[in-house]
Amino acid sequence: MNKDGYEYEVAASGRVNLIGEHVDYCGGKVLPAALSLKNYVRIRANGSDKISLRWSDIPLAVTLDVNDLDKYRSVKYANYIAGSLYEWKRAGHDVVGADMYFDCKVPFGSGLSSSAAIEVSTIAAMCVVTDTPLDKPEIALAAQRAEREYAGVNCGIMDQYASACGVAGHAMLLDCATLTCEQVPVDLGEYSLVIANCNKPHNLVESKYNERRAETEEALRTLQTALKINCLAEVSVQDFARYGSLLKGKVYDRAKHVVEECARVEEAAAAMKKGDVRVLGRLLERSHASLRDLYEVTGRELDALWEAALASPDCVGSRMTGAGFGGCTISLVRAAGKEAFIRALTERYAAKIGYLPSVYEAEIEDGITVKKI
Repeated sequence: MNKDGYEYEVAASGRVNLIGEHVDYCGGKVLPAALSLKNYVRIRANGSDKISLRWSDIPLAVTLDVNDLDKYRSVKYANYIAGSLYEWKRAGHDVVGADMYFDCKVPFGSGLSSSAAIEVSTIAAMCVVTDTPLDKPEIALAAQRAEREYAGVNCGIMDQYASACGVAGHAMLLDCATLTCEQVPVDLGEYSLVIANCNKPHNLVESKYNERRAETEEALRTLQTALKINCLAEVSVQDFARYGSLLKGKVYDRAKHVVEECARVEEAAAAMKKGDVRVLGRLLERSHASLRDLYEVTGRELDALWEAALASPDCVGSRMTGAGFGGCTISLVRAAGKEAFIRALTERYAAKIGYLPSVYEAEIEDGITVKKI
């Protein structure tokens, strides 16, 4: 045991989604990867029925009652943790008294899914101190329920699944309807992935995320009058060309994005398997344009960051990643020109928006890690 008395350090990753935005809750395929930006939990069992929570960057201490985990829904900072343990216990697993110390390296409000990293690492840490096997898909599903049913964000499965099940050096071609997953090597050759944060905070509970979800559900109900489909992602580009006119206004736009984005995911996976970074880059650009024009989740800041990236001769593709309404872009940049790209991106963005973006150095790593300390 280390000097602080904690026994284990358990971590789970934030994630970057290479392509496939706002299709996970429509049953589509996505292409996320787990990042080296993680939430770390130091934990020790304490032999009581209380769970004490502390944070590295928040001057707060919260105590949870193992036998009454349902009552912390409105407790800021602790609600995602309590919800994760509540759902894990409700699924029939052991939850015991413990001391937990949280240190999150996933920037909050960045669109890199700090919430999923916190949820997944919380459950994984409890597994470690209760000698429960790390069933990563089950952990992801419990973490998703915590965010949906406890915290009130009607999210899909992508974030939690990527955080729990990511494999170093690979993106996951994840079918969100069936949870079948194919690991696709990320071999970008002479290119690097650059993640930039527009530094406009977002909050999914308060954003229009749930509104977009409701619009896609309306589109599904309408299209089901003409097509035998279980989810919007089952609609092909050809079928949408034939039956899309059943939809009106913004509902048409939202559905068109979902259908075409699902097709782009398949094309992107094929391009990655061939090592064709330029094709992948063009798909990223088309994805962002669709998220801007049809899904309307980019905004002035993300669009400015995207335009600043594409102005660089070393960039072959860029797009927003995450739910939008703030957060990050990802760009495919020639490694030899990365430093010049970052300087120019920063200058262009600051000149237009009035403040600086943040740029993150991150690798693609395993989702969950466990270390004895």
